[in-house]
Amino acid sequence: MSARRAVRHTLENGDETALKEARQHVDAAKVALGERGAVWWTDGEPDFNRKLVKNTPYAEWYDTIASSSAP
Repeated sequence: MSARRAVRHTLENGDETALKEARQHVDAAKVALGERGAVWWTDGEPDFNRKLVKNTPYAEWYDTIASSSAP
């Protein structure tokens, strides 16, 4: 979170050099957490990250749970 706060702070101050560095720190943290970069699983399943659920094999399942939780 400190990297994200640094991005916000540099955006407020308009320091382009510091902004680039802060964004590199955010990227490094996301890669370390497994949010970016190569997939961490080894079972051969595809990565559906950053896909609309309607464009994945989970579309029907999601429609089922979405409609059952509607008020």
